[in-house]
Order: sequence, then structure tokens, then C-alpha cells
Amino acid sequence: MINKIGIVGGGNIGGVCVSEIVNRGLAREVALVDVKDPEFAAGKCLDIAEATPVYGRDIRVIGSKSYDILEGCDFVINTAGVPRAMRPDGTFPSREELLAINLKITDFVAAGIKKYAPNAFVISIANPLDAIVYRLFKKGGFKPNKIMGMAGVLDSARYKYFVSQEAGISVENIEAVVLGGHGDTMVPVRSATRIYGMPVEEFVTKAKLAKIEKRTRGAGGEVVKLLGSGSAFVSPAVSALEMIEAIAFDKKKIVPVAAYLQGEYGVKNLFVGVPVVLGKNGIEKIIKVKLNADEKKALKVSINAVKKTCAEVDKTK
Repeated sequence: MINKIGIVGGGNIGGVCVSEIVNRGLAREVALVDVKDPEFAAGKCLDIAEATPVYGRDIRVIGSKSYDILEGCDFVINTAGVPRAMRPDGTFPSREELLAINLKITDFVAAGIKKYAPNAFVISIANPLDAIVYRLFKKGGFKPNKIMGMAGVLDSARYKYFVSQEAGISVENIEAVVLGGHGDTMVPVRSATRIYGMPVEEFVTKAKLAKIEKRTRGAGGEVVKLLGSGSAFVSPAVSALEMIEAIAFDKKKIVPVAAYLQGEYGVKNLFVGVPVVLGKNGIEKIIKVKLNADEKKALKVSINAVKKTCAEVDKTK
């Protein structure tokens, strides 16, 4: 069992993270930070704590507006930021608009983690994801193996679900991976997609796969549009916890995450979604996926999009 997990941001994702940690008995203590309101995090945590007898879990659940509550955390999940929300005209804020607001928030988050939990593994969910985890890394001074973005787990899960529904086969039999940035340029890797070890094309037509891949790239926006307010929260939260479990239990599990690349895939000094081996040391190995010509081209486009956004981050002090 993990000693202590911290969550920054008490919105929907943060709340699900806390309740799921308690439900799974994943840590002895959970700490939630939310700076919006003096008592908001404490209230959310009290609500969950009062359910521990129902869960059958003797877990301490605490909330505060102060980052000192993170002291001693083994893991910190960052969810802090303004979510994508549909405007009255049906459009969404651009990544750049979100970036300007969320970078300011991220700087406070980085400082808080650095001061009170400098040795923690850091998993960032806040959007725009690739840029925010990059900023956290720059401002927090974390080791590359101990900080990562939660993107690939969620994007790949969505891709698997859509393939499963079209093929009429259990999600347990679907193997798939999504590479690149967490946005419209992400790359569902069809050549690596298998159903019970067999090529996906044996179950789903190429035309249907093209539609699935397009839907995967826009899956986050689809949820936002349907909700009308806020964004996906259950799937991102449990995706982050899959990453924590892989590290905490030293699973040596191949998981797609936004990892800091230092030459892999021809990329240096950027966080890009790739498969990695997660174990007790965090990111222990980066896996190189064999791509066909079209997939290589698409990944290059996605990497360039990440590079462009991170260049904007570097301009913002």
C-alpha cells in the first residue's frame, strides 16, 4: 500500500481520484488541495471520508487550500486548471486560450509540489496536457523518470472502446495504442491494433477504422459537447490511477504516457505520448513502436504541434 497520495485540484477529476483511491484501498492517506475556496477541499474530503465505513477502508482523507498538506506524498496528481467548456455559440476555447490561463495556475502548482513533495512521482492531467506537464517539469525541477502526463492511457482506452463497439468484441480482447500529443493530431496506430492477437482489419473495415480514428482524435470534445459544461472526469481519473498502480506495485507494465523524450522518436526535450515501461523507478524504459510510412508522417505532424505549443510556453515567464 502507498503511504500518501496527493491531488491538486478539487474539481470532478480530483474528486473521482480521491474516491477511487479510497475505494481501491490504494493509500493510507489521501490529501486534496484546492485554492479556490478556503473550505471546498475540506468539504469534499469530509464527504468521502464519511463513506469510508461503507467502503470498508481505514484511510485518512484530508483537504485544504494550502499546499503544505502535500508534505510526505509519494505521488501527486495534478488536475488544476480551467477545463474546456463549450461557449454559447457551440465553439470551444482554443488550446492557446487555455494555455495562457492554465500556465499561471501551473506555476503555483509546481512551486507547491517542489516545496512539500519534491521526491514524489508527478502525474499531470490538466490541459493542454503536453504543455502543462512541460511547464511543471521546467518549473519544478523534477527528474524525467518521475514526471509524466496522463494522455496515452485515456486516448488508447477511448480507441479500444470504439473498436470494441464496432467489432462486437470485449474490450478485454482489444490491444491498441495512441501516440503523439493529446489533441487533434494524436495518432491511433492502426498497424499495432490487435483483437485477440489478430489484425484489427479482420474484424473492422478500413473505412470504419478511419471513422473510429477520427472520433478518437476528437473524443474529448465529444464528451464536452454532450455534457454542455465541464469535460470528461471519470476516464481521466482512473487512467492516472492505472499509472500509479503500475509504479507502486513495480508491475513493469507497458503504458502509454506523455514522457520526456531525449532523442527517442527523433525528439529532444519535449513531452510526447509514447509507450513506456512503468515500474518502481517510474519511467524505466521508452518503447519504440514500429510505424508504417503514414503513421510516421502523422506522428511528425503531432510532434510539431506539441513543439509549437511548448515554444509558446517558453515565451511565457
